[in-house]
Amino acid sequence: MILIGIESKFFFMVKEQFVNYLQYEKRFSPHTVTAYSNDLQQFYDFLLSDYSISNIVEVNHTFIRSWLVKLMEANISARSINRKITTLKTFYKFLLREGIVSVNPMLKIIAPKNSKRLPEYVAQEKMNRLLDFTDFAPGFEGIRDKMIIELFYATGMRLSELINLNHYSFDFYSNAVKVVGKRNKERIIPFSVNTKNLLQEYLVELKKNFPQAEYFFVTDKGQKLYPRFVYELVKKGLGEVTTAKKKSPHVLRHSFATNMLNNGAELNAIKELLGHANLSATQVYTHNTISKLKNIHSQAHPKA
Repeated sequence: MILIGIESKFFFMVKEQFVNYLQYEKRFSPHTVTAYSNDLQQFYDFLLSDYSISNIVEVNHTFIRSWLVKLMEANISARSINRKITTLKTFYKFLLREGIVSVNPMLKIIAPKNSKRLPEYVAQEKMNRLLDFTDFAPGFEGIRDKMIIELFYATGMRLSELINLNHYSFDFYSNAVKVVGKRNKERIIPFSVNTKNLLQEYLVELKKNFPQAEYFFVTDKGQKLYPRFVYELVKKGLGEVTTAKKKSPHVLRHSFATNMLNNGAELNAIKELLGHANLSATQVYTHNTISKLKNIHSQAHPKA
């Protein structure tokens, strides 16, 4: 669809300013900025197609509710709809701050309740089988792929955090890695002696194959990793030990947290390791632990 007219041009100008605000003032991750930008564009396309409205200033809460109903009728999950509501809330706060609108239509919008979804994870014995007994490809590529999966599982770091690691991120004296998480917050994550040995073995191969590499993990051509590359190698690796539908770096992060909790780690410690701002974000892992305890009880207790 080709958008023309002064009002459409005004929207794209405001959208560009909003994206810059998210990037440079809010310091949102590139992934989040892209998601917000796509949400906003979808909303604007809806206004054009369903109401022939191209002036964003004319929008009121009725139009927004209509869009949300349309999303629900399309079976979009409550989680995705709530993310789009958050996008519009942030957008209209920005418009108010800039004096572009005088009334915030989002004040009359109520978000649907999210259905509680437990994080998917891979059990400890399956992770052990993957890392200890699975044959990876020979040479640099196989060592790198195994090391990436190992580090995700050993530290619980995010995909964006791993991609941006460099040689200065690691302190092999204290067995710790420094990552830069959301909102550019740094945190230190310890790792085991076994992980340290594997990292140093990988480092030897990296220097042998790509001595000028700027980043710690690189592609087959020595370039910086990109998300799809990592997704594919993790999916392939997890496919060796699980038939679960989801096989992603975030599943490894969930596996780290859940298995730590199952082995007695304190919730606050896991919160710090994951880089969560609030304990409520970490508490979701307790549900998996309770489920495991129920299974143990039903199998072991004589009255179960």
